[in-house]
Amino acid sequence: MHQFWFYIGSFPIRAYSTIFVSAFLLGLGVTIFLAKVEGKKHLGEHLMNLAPLLFLGGILGARFWQVFFFDWSYYKANPGEIIKIWHGGLSIQGGVVGALLVALVYIYKHKLSFWELADLVAPGMILGQSIGRDANLMNGDAFGGPTGGNFGILYPENTLARQTYGDQPLWPAEVWEGQLDVIIFALLLVIKQRRLPKGSIFLLYNILYNIGRFFLEMLRGDSPRFLFGWDAAQWSSAVIILIALALLVYVTLLDRKQQRRETAEQGNG
Repeated sequence: MHQFWFYIGSFPIRAYSTIFVSAFLLGLGVTIFLAKVEGKKHLGEHLMNLAPLLFLGGILGARFWQVFFFDWSYYKANPGEIIKIWHGGLSIQGGVVGALLVALVYIYKHKLSFWELADLVAPGMILGQSIGRDANLMNGDAFGGPTGGNFGILYPENTLARQTYGDQPLWPAEVWEGQLDVIIFALLLVIKQRRLPKGSIFLLYNILYNIGRFFLEMLRGDSPRFLFGWDAAQWSSAVIILIALALLVYVTLLDRKQQRRETAEQGNG
């Protein structure tokens, strides 16, 4: 684990920043490829225009979520740290929300199908999240709690994880989440081969990721806990799962209604 790859003079090239940008670009690349394979090149062209806005909206949303929902007590006491995103502290859930809000404005302006675009980007998003967890590992943030034994990750001296727990080995929560994200990525690609209602892939991405995130958060040691001993990520996950399940039922019923209507029209014809 190295927080810095190298220095250019006194300027550090941070592992966190470079991996984070790589995660976004690789996720975007996968999405552009899927757009081409699925015959949706027009959406791929829109995504190229939308990508810088998604990146900016994602960062702002991720930082807002981290500061005000996940660790406000720390940032309230250290307001100068709020803008220092290179120190880590970007919430994936907040990033998705921030990018989603930007996308909604763009979709409305250009009269695109939200569900079609959302289904297209879902696999690339979860792949980017997986790579992004490597950035957390290298930076020593988003770490687990103490394992209570002689197994686990022992972070370097200058990381937040080491400063928080000292010489105690910690659960590899961020590593396991990254591995889970790869599994979800593969599952989404398999599921995309089936004919499903529009929006299903995106909603399944939200459900699968947040179920995994909810349970892995039990191992985390970097977030304050609230009611039921849940941290902010678990509460966010619970809300997202419920909303996504409700929307999945809605799009499924809507799709069945549409199919019945088309069948009736063909019968009448």
